[in-house]
Amino acid sequence: MITASLIEKETVDRLVFPATEVLNTIIDREARTRHLRKATALGNLNKFKVYILFEDEEGMKTVYTTIWAITEKKIILKAGRSIPRNRVHSVEFV
Repeated sequence: MITASLIEKETVDRLVFPATEVLNTIIDREARTRHLRKATALGNLNKFKVYILFEDEEGMKTVYTTIWAITEKKIILKAGRSIPRNRVHSVEFV
């Protein structure tokens, strides 16, 4: 089991993200993309929130929030906050 700190979305702007990819296989990256697309659709249609497990320079963190958009490089959260896609380990639907 992965231990991660639960943080508020408002603190995401203060985090430092390395440029390296956290997932090792193409299969894992494709699954992440599918989950991000689903979370984005649910967020826009129903304001559905998800847990995003990601890694910054200090270690694993989780944020419970709505994903408003995704780009090739970023996940866009409320108020323009973002997390680099390559730092996301998983998206958990609850």
